[in-house]
Amino acid sequence: MLKKKWFVLLMSIIGIVTISLGIFTYSVYKSLENTATSMHSPLERSNSDKRTSEIDFKKRDPLSFLILGVDERTGDKGRSDSMILLTVNPNKKSIQMVSIPRDTRTEIIGKGFEDKINHAYAFGGPEMSIATIENFLDIPVDYFIQVNMESFKDIVDAVGGVTINNKLEFSQNGHHFPLGEIELNGEEALSFSRMRSLDSDFGRQQRQRDVIQGVINKGANISSITKIDDILDVLGSNVRTNLTFDEMVDIQTNYKDARHNLTQYQITGSGTRIDNIYYLIVPEEERLSISKQLKEHLELDSQVANNN
Repeated sequence: MLKKKWFVLLMSIIGIVTISLGIFTYSVYKSLENTATSMHSPLERSNSDKRTSEIDFKKRDPLSFLILGVDERTGDKGRSDSMILLTVNPNKKSIQMVSIPRDTRTEIIGKGFEDKINHAYAFGGPEMSIATIENFLDIPVDYFIQVNMESFKDIVDAVGGVTINNKLEFSQNGHHFPLGEIELNGEEALSFSRMRSLDSDFGRQQRQRDVIQGVINKGANISSITKIDDILDVLGSNVRTNLTFDEMVDIQTNYKDARHNLTQYQITGSGTRIDNIYYLIVPEEERLSISKQLKEHLELDSQVANNN
């Protein structure tokens, strides 16, 4: 009789824990779904003409993301302060991260003239930025993720800070950044990623990529589940994307292993002044080399994309 009572008690405890876990999981799921809905910002354009067929998540087709770090101020639509293209290949379990210098001179698609590539956002938002980058690199941009740069510090704080391997010792905004592995909170990470006076815009872009990689690594850690409410609040208020919730779930299911192998690249060129305005001129050889590398990572047939 005593054994039977203990068995009933044990099963009751297991049942309560199971139900509680189910409620917690459902609560998190609903919070994720609600946040994804508030972040969702569909594009007016249809699928990229750089693709001949739609992406099949279950077949693990490689895909691309454009990250736009936007500096928006009162009364100003803003410009894309940072432009980073991610290509994700789950078959190779790898991600390639390419920084696009904001001063790059190229044709602004939809305007018909050449200008700084980051001006595309001011002229036509993410749609024009995507069209311009697709033309510049001759690859499809499948999704965009737009982040308010002022909220960058909140995102870093929400995941509990980031770990960075710093390659240049400097001080900025009252913060000192020594060489080697350092821990950064949100305010420090924003200052760290914005400095360019001591080296160049290329160094700045490297630091931005390092911080983004740190956020990816920290956010993917299961310990961050304790910070889920903080993370979702920040994302819902400061991030816009054309990804739907279902697409996010599919990508998490089929592409998550790719994050373990992340390679960073930098588009280079030479600075010059045209009509007294500074531009970065990217050599054609450099542009074609980066384009070819991205196409290979996306497993695109060379005949799919239009050759410039």
